[in-house]
Amino acid sequence: MKRLMIAAAAMAMTAGIAAADPVRIASEGAYPPFNIINSAGELDGFDIAVGNEICKRAELDCVWVKNDWDSILPNLKSSNFDAIMAGMSITDERKQEIDFTQNYFPPAPSAYAALSADTNVGEGAVVSAQTATLQAGYVAESGATLLEFASPDETLAAVRNGEADAVFSDKDFLEPAVNESNGELVWVGEDVPLGDGMGVGVRKSDTELRDKMNAALTEMKEDGTLNGLIEKWFGEGAIYFGADGQPADKADAKITPPAS
Repeated sequence: MKRLMIAAAAMAMTAGIAAADPVRIASEGAYPPFNIINSAGELDGFDIAVGNEICKRAELDCVWVKNDWDSILPNLKSSNFDAIMAGMSITDERKQEIDFTQNYFPPAPSAYAALSADTNVGEGAVVSAQTATLQAGYVAESGATLLEFASPDETLAAVRNGEADAVFSDKDFLEPAVNESNGELVWVGEDVPLGDGMGVGVRKSDTELRDKMNAALTEMKEDGTLNGLIEKWFGEGAIYFGADGQPADKADAKITPPAS
């Protein structure tokens, strides 16, 4: 009997340890302002700030894992980590492979940038985009020649060095580069709305984790905290969440500044 009690206690302890395993969240660290590597060499940015708030509210012990974009989906499915927060848009194609929380960033436009405002971005043009993104898929179907790169910085460099006529990416990513280029980079054509916003990617089997994160995100939308983080990281011209959870202008959004 004593041996049985000891064995039972050992099993309970093992179960407790397993239950306390941290939730591993992967991000790229190369897509400002969504995710960056800060001066301390750590993952930082909007995705990380939102993720930390989700984990605090859901009472999850979370750790961050840096992972390159082109292997981030396969590594989630292989259980090398438990969630993705890397500026990943929610799409029907991705939902065939993984599950998503509700969006934590509203649907936002993608845009073209080039060295000249009269640059052709349609048939006959060469347009750079990051591999395995919505933007790459859009370019591939647009009639232009798609030039894919593993990192977003490489897509911009391809325009500057003449490999590509234009780059197509999230406008929020391109905007600082265009604004700080002293006229070298300019917008081309019209903005293009793509996707259903950005969400936390999880394995289809991890419904409990998804539901806990969803509950936290609902709270953050209702009390304005999520809008406060959007304002902090994106500033003037940002798209917010309205009371109905849909994209809204600042005047129609509740904004609560982050605690720190």
